[in-house]
Amino acid sequence: MTNPNHDAPDTQFDTTFTSPKGCAAAQRALDYYLKPSVSEVEIQTRFFDVNRNVSSEEALVHASDLLRCAAATAQESADNLQGVNRALAFSVVHMIDMAQAMVDRSLDGDQND
Repeated sequence: MTNPNHDAPDTQFDTTFTSPKGCAAAQRALDYYLKPSVSEVEIQTRFFDVNRNVSSEEALVHASDLLRCAAATAQESADNLQGVNRALAFSVVHMIDMAQAMVDRSLDGDQND
């Protein structure tokens, strides 16, 4: 006499499944393994990119100019605000000024080497 295996559940498997189309679980599995990750998509569809021929010094000079413009914009915005919004705008001005100092220091370091 054979003892039934009590560890395995009595389930019937549907072997008529022929296509993952219409099966949400199968589609999620395929998407997980076959679709590119978000970071890969962002790299491929980046709106703005820096020309590979731009030197590090040129990139830092341009970044410095962009930070100067951002600081002026944030400062002007802060002057026209009140309360918490004004404090937040001045926080942005301060962070931009710190980034500007770091970029300028990097440029000064290139000249001193």
